[in-house]
Amino acid sequence: MGVNSCPLCLEKQRQIDDLKDKNRRLKEALRRRERREEEGFLGSSTPSSKKPIKGNTEKKDIKAKGARPGHKGHDRKGHSEISPDRILDVEEQWERCPECGGALENKGWEERSVIDSPPQRAEPVLYRLGKRYCPRCRRGFTAQAPGVLPKSLYGNQLIANVIVMHYLYGLLLGRVSEYSGVGAGSLMTIFHRCAGLFEGAPHQLIEEYRQAPVKHADETGWRTDGKNGYVWLFATTRLSIFQFGKNRSAKIPQAVFGAEPLPGVLVVDRYNGYNKIRCEIQYCYARLLRDVQDLEKEFPDSAEVSTFVAVVAPLMALAMGLRSQPLSDDQFFSEASRVRSELKAAMDRPARHQGIRRVQDIFRENQGRLYHWAEIRLCRQTTTWPSETSDPLSLPGRSALDR
Repeated sequence: MGVNSCPLCLEKQRQIDDLKDKNRRLKEALRRRERREEEGFLGSSTPSSKKPIKGNTEKKDIKAKGARPGHKGHDRKGHSEISPDRILDVEEQWERCPECGGALENKGWEERSVIDSPPQRAEPVLYRLGKRYCPRCRRGFTAQAPGVLPKSLYGNQLIANVIVMHYLYGLLLGRVSEYSGVGAGSLMTIFHRCAGLFEGAPHQLIEEYRQAPVKHADETGWRTDGKNGYVWLFATTRLSIFQFGKNRSAKIPQAVFGAEPLPGVLVVDRYNGYNKIRCEIQYCYARLLRDVQDLEKEFPDSAEVSTFVAVVAPLMALAMGLRSQPLSDDQFFSEASRVRSELKAAMDRPARHQGIRRVQDIFRENQGRLYHWAEIRLCRQTTTWPSETSDPLSLPGRSALDR
């Protein structure tokens, strides 16, 4: 059969093709809009607090109460079985029956277990401090009061309690004063003195963070007193440092990391504010994995996208969980090399879909920031470096605010 050369038929076919393409693009735009309305502007990375629509919590199957048949139950025990701190006798106030006026007979006691706490008031304590004298040196020695700062009227336990009540639980100063029995002026003096004692602590924590072999950093929007701002988290396995600012300026991470080169690896997302940090950078695989999985949600009808996600997503998940597997160093590096090779091959494979090519470009253009986990290993119980006996550095898992 020959080719249809009718100009009118060709024009109709072009219009049909244009309409099909326009229909496809409109469907994709509508799908993206529906996902944005459901998940928020950051897609699957949107924090739950910023999602415009939150689904109802799924009701889980209610388990039957009590022990399984044949098993001993674990009910709440009365104080008579666990030796209570105090036993108080409460006599019945009635000597005669309130109904008929007859005399009431004594029928013993009925026990009732109660857990209560006495009011937490400041307790005056007098310490008698032992004194000693050396006649040879002509020097005197006096014992130190336990748990009390020098020249302080208030003990450390009281100080810790009022600080926790006011700054951690947010109780008003007047309520703390009423609850503890310490005046508001004295409480402010306590707070100011403790602030002076811990003034250098943030700098020491930042220095410890800088020297850590694996560091995480992340930021997110934050509202304070109705005003928009940002909170930054700088974390290791041992500590977390929070910084609050009015904007997302790179000045905050630069102030934390400093101007000198730092050891170890910094795990972050692809925010440009970290690019000037003088430290090896590892991009967070959790964010990248969500980008890959979002492709399949955005283009569910594309066979090429489905194949790409089916190949890449398991490899990235395996890379993220590799350090948690009980492997020797040789096994770890062998498996890491295999996963890295397969991941690079998937990213170098030619693709027609624009979304796949966008993800591939991230891996091609940032190879120096994507494979540190396969080159250096951080053991769970050590922080030594490759030149020493054990191998270090961490595999990038989820970023700090995602965990």
